[in-house]
Amino acid sequence: MGRSENLVVGLDIGTSKIAAIAAEISGDDLNIIGIGSHPSHGLRKGVVVNIENTVSAIRKAVEEAELMGGCNITSVYTGISNAYIRGLNSHGIIAVNDREVKEVDVQRVIDAARKVKIPVDREILHVIPQEYIVDQQDGVKDPIGMSTVRLEVKVHMITAPTTATQNIVKCCNRAGLNVENIIFEPLAAAEAVLGPDEKELGVALVDIGGGTTDICIFSGSSLVYSAVLPLGGNHLTNDIAVGLRTPAYEAEKLKQRYGCVLTSLVEREETIEVPSVGGRNPKVQPRQMLSEILEPRVEEIFKLVKDEIEKSGYENRLAAGIVLTGGCSVLEGMPELAEQVFNLPVRRGSPKEIGGLIDVVRSPIFATSVGLALLGSRDRQRQIYKVDEKTGYTRIKAKIKELFDTLF
Repeated sequence: MGRSENLVVGLDIGTSKIAAIAAEISGDDLNIIGIGSHPSHGLRKGVVVNIENTVSAIRKAVEEAELMGGCNITSVYTGISNAYIRGLNSHGIIAVNDREVKEVDVQRVIDAARKVKIPVDREILHVIPQEYIVDQQDGVKDPIGMSTVRLEVKVHMITAPTTATQNIVKCCNRAGLNVENIIFEPLAAAEAVLGPDEKELGVALVDIGGGTTDICIFSGSSLVYSAVLPLGGNHLTNDIAVGLRTPAYEAEKLKQRYGCVLTSLVEREETIEVPSVGGRNPKVQPRQMLSEILEPRVEEIFKLVKDEIEKSGYENRLAAGIVLTGGCSVLEGMPELAEQVFNLPVRRGSPKEIGGLIDVVRSPIFATSVGLALLGSRDRQRQIYKVDEKTGYTRIKAKIKELFDTLF
């Protein structure tokens, strides 16, 4: 199997599954050529708890993508999301010496905004400019070439535990892969499913995965708030297992095949066969019973998301509403229940602006992995990252010209 120089791979290391998307860059287009997916048993709430299980799942997902795409995968863009990731806004100010903003001035003001105290066991994943202020004129997206004596910037910073990112990289390295960059997963999902008009008007992306629910709020085309909740699809599976007295793996199958999070959408006469534990005979139960288990848990998740949106202060600036993505968003009744809780328009978000095997990946399940490939392709085209060879991990030096400078 050969490797194209235009090959880019997004690797979504999730709590419930690991997905690898191999794509080829063709001009400004990205064509999906290979897809691999394997159940994940080495993570809990987005954090690696078993390296060997995670490495094994990564290898199997990557091998499947290699086989389908007829390529040799050696490097990946991977994501991270766990309950310990934090987002915060910061502000930087500098004086412009030559009265004209140059690239070095933008770098200096970004560096000034980065200088906030964070615990020694945490690192900065991303510094995403929201807007520049040129002599009190706000709303500037690109200040280079403008005349001014003072330059300010407002940024959104995302930090993560250092050990969490190191363990992700270590798992990839053990699987024979070089990590080109680690990206906050909901940012990747947003790149795959949100349109520029939605980001401009104001939109909240809610990515419901296996172990976490990720939130990103955009307004004026900029990321203004991010948060991670330690609740996800695995909690629904556990509720089903306990409520219907069935093994966890059977509960997952029932959730995927018959799950509906809004009881009013289920016909009373519908029934499902529920496997029992201990070798007992399966039972026939009303499908509404399954829905009655799922609805309160999903409603709880949505109410916690609503609390985060209110905490952000942008609850009245979401003209484009809510976009649901992630594996759990495919459950029947998700948009309808969300509209009841948020009182906003809600839609499911699936990957777009891609070519190749689009019929396979056009699902919220693959939003993050496709988004990682999209961001990776734009990173490759700009060649703006440099690898720090002095560290034990393939860390990225991304000062001013970060990928997200031009995306948000």
